[in-house]
Amino acid sequence: MNKSEEIGTRCGFVALLGAPNAGKSTITNHFVGSKVSIVSPKAQTTRTTIKGIGIWKNTQIIFLDTPGIFQPKRRLDRAMVASAWNGVGDADIVALVVDAKRGFDDETRAIVNSLKTKSQKPVLVLNKIDLVTREKLLCLTNDLNQYLEFAETFMVSAITGEGLDDFYDYLAQQLPTSPWYYPEEQMSDLPLKFLAAEVVREKLFLFLRQELPYALTVEPELWERRDDDSVRAEMTIYVERDGQKQIILGHGGAMIKKIGQAARLELEDLLETRIHLFLFVKVRENWTEDRNRYTAWNLDFNGS
Repeated sequence: MNKSEEIGTRCGFVALLGAPNAGKSTITNHFVGSKVSIVSPKAQTTRTTIKGIGIWKNTQIIFLDTPGIFQPKRRLDRAMVASAWNGVGDADIVALVVDAKRGFDDETRAIVNSLKTKSQKPVLVLNKIDLVTREKLLCLTNDLNQYLEFAETFMVSAITGEGLDDFYDYLAQQLPTSPWYYPEEQMSDLPLKFLAAEVVREKLFLFLRQELPYALTVEPELWERRDDDSVRAEMTIYVERDGQKQIILGHGGAMIKKIGQAARLELEDLLETRIHLFLFVKVRENWTEDRNRYTAWNLDFNGS
């Protein structure tokens, strides 16, 4: 008997798969108890697979929060979708997260069709149950399980937390006996400077909404711990056109100041230290064709 069997610890990877805005990042953050993945009302917010790590009873569960799966049109889209499907290959358990309010729509149907080709039987997680009637939930559960046989079905609300404990209990029982892969206090494998860049990107989504172009990225240029234990962080926001730069800056620089202040306050709360945050906006045409940008985010430039 090995040590992990003696002490009864378990550990494994759970890939959260689904259409954009199904609630994968919200579930991940709820489990971890802190923000490791950004959320926004705008679709396709998550761009690469992010690990959210936490302990449930005797089990270390590592959620793979994957980008939303949709019909890709651009290189960046293809890379994001490829990252999501690559998460399936790395997982001990695959969980399909479905927005119960949207139901069994074309995007979810396409994902389920792809899951049919996989040997692993997935788990179904119906999210946002607080927004639909019980009758609709039962019909949706029946329709999805008739289309593909799921190992188990859970009805949850990632916002309120309803039903999530049962989901975590199931995962903790099903994951393999194993030592924990990460230190108990670790919440993500994302370096702090990249987490900070993601928080800035989230604030761009939240403040600009429909005005915000998808073709932007936030790159950490400097992350420096100072003698007083504060951090100087410099981030560059890359856009493709000068008009996009002006939208982000706002009149007299008001918008970029608002975005920077909101990001700084959240980072100080998350990291429990003083943050000196400096944001710059630069135009770089066709940055989505820059191979180095994909490498930095662990995305496949060729989208395969």
